[in-house]
Amino acid sequence: MPLRERGAKVIGRGTLLRWGIAIALLLAVQSVAMAALFWVSAREGHRGELDEALLHDCTAFAALAPSARGMELHRQLELDIHRDRFLAIADARGHVLYGNIAVLPTGIAMNGIGTATVTPTTLPGKTSDVARGRLCRLPGGQVLFTGIDLDDSEQALRIVERTLLFAFLPGLVIAVLGGWYVARRAGRQLDAVRVLSEQITRGELNRRLPVAEHPDSFGQLCAHINAMLDRIETLVGEVRGIGDDIAHQLRTPLTRLRARVEREMEDAVSRDDFARAGTATLADVDQALAIVAALLRIHEIEHRAKCAGFTRVDLGALVRDVGELYAPVAEDSGRTLAIAIDGDAAVSADRDLLGEALSNLIDNAVKFGPPGGTVTLSFTVDGTAATITVADEGAGIAPADRERVFQRFFRARGLQNVPGTGLGLSLVRAIADLHGFVLALSDRGSAVSITVPLDRG
Repeated sequence: MPLRERGAKVIGRGTLLRWGIAIALLLAVQSVAMAALFWVSAREGHRGELDEALLHDCTAFAALAPSARGMELHRQLELDIHRDRFLAIADARGHVLYGNIAVLPTGIAMNGIGTATVTPTTLPGKTSDVARGRLCRLPGGQVLFTGIDLDDSEQALRIVERTLLFAFLPGLVIAVLGGWYVARRAGRQLDAVRVLSEQITRGELNRRLPVAEHPDSFGQLCAHINAMLDRIETLVGEVRGIGDDIAHQLRTPLTRLRARVEREMEDAVSRDDFARAGTATLADVDQALAIVAALLRIHEIEHRAKCAGFTRVDLGALVRDVGELYAPVAEDSGRTLAIAIDGDAAVSADRDLLGEALSNLIDNAVKFGPPGGTVTLSFTVDGTAATITVADEGAGIAPADRERVFQRFFRARGLQNVPGTGLGLSLVRAIADLHGFVLALSDRGSAVSITVPLDRG
């Protein structure tokens, strides 16, 4: 195994171990915090119930007449079958008059509440006990001590503590196992991304991440990564394709250029001969440059942002402007350019690109139409669509070539010697696709139409 791969696996295991420990510690801390919260809630809740009961005793005895308090105290103690209550009534100087404790406990402020040691008088063999108690000053100057033995409460809290401890140990094990599982799963997912990135770096652009039928969050991320890689692969393929196209299409002009230069250098004997050779050479160079410029222009349009440079364009005005611009060109070639505009419509589009598309269509019609004929540029609006049509009086494209006419560098039979790059209709198709327009050839004749959907909302 290469050193880099071994190092990556060691780093992956170390990261996995750290992640597992971190997640396990996080879950363990969470378990401890929950257990502590439950224990504090149970203790404070029980203590709150005790304090409420003690306050009730003070309120009840304060409502009684002094002569009836002793009888009520004895009645309350008789009802205490568990013998966990402490009640005592003392005079203003603190001497106990009635009750089951010998003296009032110290450490509790008057009308206050707290935990103190008491001296029971009715529990054989027990000279002291710990109770939660309250001292209340009653009307008439007497003092009431009411308390509840904490033995049962402490025992209940110890049971809660043991329960929480027994529950915490399995929870800790589950936390460790859960942390290990989550870290291992995350490690596998990250490892898949790492392996994919290495494969992409090596040039294997067709590699993709696995995506489940019902993906989770990471699966959705993988799907987005795959879509991004699809787009990257497409772009790389297109870059390679345009490079291959340029190389292939420039081979013939450059070969012809070299042969021409070599021949003219051998045959030229006068200044005029060299001038003619230079003019022919420049024509071949211009042809090669036109091919490169057209390919790059198509590539630029195909990868342009959808709405970059879009404005509201008056289609009728655009057709009229382009027609008037190319009318002299058609006239110079011995043809007539007729313009017919029926209706008006405006769409969101790039005016310059649409003008470039119409220019290419008119240029083709002028170039391939019969001498002395008429080229018709028309614009019509019908319902929810507008149509721009360029037609000449020629026979048009043969049915066998209609599917291929929009391919780059395709030249129909019999037209190979006509000057041009073979990229005009490809450029028009790229502009139409960018706008979402429909480019079509008529079934008869040589008409080429661009159908523009209209937004009437």
